[in-house]
Amino acid sequence: MVLAIDIGNTHIALGGFDNDELRFVARLATDTKKTEDEYAAQIVSTLALYDLDRRSVKGAIISSVVPTLNMVMKKAVKLIYGVEPIFVAPGIKTGINIRCDNPASVGSDIISACVAAHYIYGSPSLVVDMGTATKMMVVDDRGSFIGVSIMPGVMMGLLGLASGTAQLPQVSLEAPPSVIGKNTADCMRSGVIFGNASMVDGMIDRFIEEYGKELKVYATGGHASSVIGHCKHNITLDDNMVLKGLNIIYKNNI
Repeated sequence: MVLAIDIGNTHIALGGFDNDELRFVARLATDTKKTEDEYAAQIVSTLALYDLDRRSVKGAIISSVVPTLNMVMKKAVKLIYGVEPIFVAPGIKTGINIRCDNPASVGSDIISACVAAHYIYGSPSLVVDMGTATKMMVVDDRGSFIGVSIMPGVMMGLLGLASGTAQLPQVSLEAPPSVIGKNTADCMRSGVIFGNASMVDGMIDRFIEEYGKELKVYATGGHASSVIGHCKHNITLDDNMVLKGLNIIYKNNI
């Protein structure tokens, strides 16, 4: 089994692959204060829920946008499974070209999602990744990553409303019954859910106009399922594109 790890700003996603079959997905809270021993213990206890025998893990690959956790997670994985994880970093064989001003600056999660889009669904495509930030990236008809737009994430906006105002409360992330809210909580939910859906729709129109061709659209990330169903465009939801891309990249480098 290959263990794929996606270290994000809010959560760490863990996925186990037998060949191309994703056997489980687990998520941990990102905490830069934890040591490798603490993460190792948490990974072992979490993956025990899925009856994962640590001897079955033969390799690991890591995508990270939190550099301070890179060495911590590397040591934790080696402590548990005795393997050296591969990092998605400059010089690794991703299977796609990175066509932008500074390829080394492109986030490893962005690259991994684009790899999944190209090899699983085909190109050209537009990938919407709704995590801590909302990212929209284009893979052209040759399978090259050509650019991305980065916007504040869904929860970032919701928490900003509650923390930056005196009278607006914290509310759950769910769609209200109407765009026209009748109470404070539903007013906030309307703005966050339907507002983000409208932003995604509008940005899709702009991407297609600038690219000059139709683009199939795919969505992933922790908040995509809350928003994408309210978009007017036809968007395919795949919650685990980054993990699937990591598995593909791993196979390109062994």
